[in-house]
Amino acid sequence: MVDLSLLAAFVVAIFVLSITPGPDMMFIVAMGGRGGSGMGVMAAAGVACGMLVHACAAALGLSALFGALPVLYHVLRWLGAAYLLYLAIRAFRDRSVPGDEDDAAAGADGRSGPRPRRAFWQGMVTNLLNPKVIMFNIAFLPQFVDPGRGHLPLQLLLLGITGVIVGFCVDGSVGLLSGRLSRALRRSRRLARGLNIFSGTVFAGLAVRLAATPR
Repeated sequence: MVDLSLLAAFVVAIFVLSITPGPDMMFIVAMGGRGGSGMGVMAAAGVACGMLVHACAAALGLSALFGALPVLYHVLRWLGAAYLLYLAIRAFRDRSVPGDEDDAAAGADGRSGPRPRRAFWQGMVTNLLNPKVIMFNIAFLPQFVDPGRGHLPLQLLLLGITGVIVGFCVDGSVGLLSGRLSRALRRSRRLARGLNIFSGTVFAGLAVRLAATPR
């Protein structure tokens, strides 16, 4: 259904884009550094689910609505900026040390508390509220579709799922590695506070970047 040469070129292109530091990667680094490897991987999983939703929307043609109705793009852009600003404020106000909340939230059976789930939803919402991802799918995915093979929605969906898998492999690895920073932070509240400030600065910077660049 999909031209294998185009698929191979797409995998290379999406891998290069995935390893290039961007908003999603910075978000995952911030979450992993603050909460540990589990938080980083769950944030990456949330971002991947957001990408999967975008891929399905592109395959169904829903993403084209943003080209026809620019107001939807701007509404989503401001919602995304507001959510990132909310995360920044929370990070600036956080005085905890990575691991404290996890230990407190863990039950007698040793199961983890709600923090990883929260990281997952925050990663997903942050990605879904980024209209640039939608515009990227509109501009990027069709370049690797062969109209002569037909089934255009299925081709777009397959490309989108492939991109999600490659992206999660990269982002999950980044979240896992960045989470190791929290081990050192458990021994120093000063370092923990510094990373919270760094995380807040990252979130605030992403909010400003999203709000200040219309397209």
